[in-house]
Amino acid sequence: MIDLGTIEQVDLREVWPHEAANFTPWLADNLDRLGEALGLELDLQSAEAAVGAFSLDILARDLGSGRPVIIENQLEETNHDHLGKLLTYAAGYDVYAAVWLVRDFRDEHRQALDWLNQRTGEDTAFFGVVVEAIRIDGSRPALQFRVVAMPNDWRKRTAGTAGTAGSGNHSDRSERYRAFFQRFAETLREQGQHWGDRNIRPQNHQNFSSGSSGIWYTVAFVPDGKAKVEISIERGDATGNKRIFDRLQERQETIQADIAEPLEWYHSDAVKACRIRVMRDGDIYDAPERLAEVQRWMAERLPQFRDIFTPHLQELVE
Repeated sequence: MIDLGTIEQVDLREVWPHEAANFTPWLADNLDRLGEALGLELDLQSAEAAVGAFSLDILARDLGSGRPVIIENQLEETNHDHLGKLLTYAAGYDVYAAVWLVRDFRDEHRQALDWLNQRTGEDTAFFGVVVEAIRIDGSRPALQFRVVAMPNDWRKRTAGTAGTAGSGNHSDRSERYRAFFQRFAETLREQGQHWGDRNIRPQNHQNFSSGSSGIWYTVAFVPDGKAKVEISIERGDATGNKRIFDRLQERQETIQADIAEPLEWYHSDAVKACRIRVMRDGDIYDAPERLAEVQRWMAERLPQFRDIFTPHLQELVE
């Protein structure tokens, strides 16, 4: 006879005595676990981010869309106060996704998120997530995220990004992007690049973490028949972004020596982000052999950008 263990619930306060001092820092260091539950690739931007006179628990960015994701923690039962905060923060950051993490969800608050998801398009998603800690036969506590509210078609959307079920809903152009970047990811894996192990979204770009919050690498097709590889600096503070950009530009001669194409250094006072990129001809409707050239070029330049810029970023961001 099989001897099975007994699962028991663990009080969240036993694991994280204080929400702000214990749980939020832990979550900031483990966003990949939450992202896996939601079907998002989350890159930490800031903990305790300011929204007017309020303070958001965690501001992240979805690497697939490049857009903000807000996370509001509440290791208690849901209440109206936190629902109001969630909406305030969502509006303040024009989010792609708003995530409410709680111990227990009241039905009326889960219904409120369902109502919001029914009345917003694909540009915004609201998630209700229950945080649970369990142990088996006195083992160490283990965490699990249980998603109780999300857009009705969310699983279909995220399945489509991986090239499985649901991809038939995308346009021909989107499907071409998905196929191109799927092959691109396979090329990265063949090169031993860990970046190849990721979900692929049917869109004209893919973002990759740099290891520094608010800074990432992008491969993309852009208007006028061009393809690019770039580093984007967008840490929430325009002055801080420009400071890092300027320090990198001071080292332009050293950085440029390791890149075959001329680097384009882009900054505008009207735009918060700063970007450094290389460009070449390339359109998603090009012939297969031409697209294969673009893939090889991206697969060379992306790791090159990482190897060149990462040591500088580690020094300058500190």
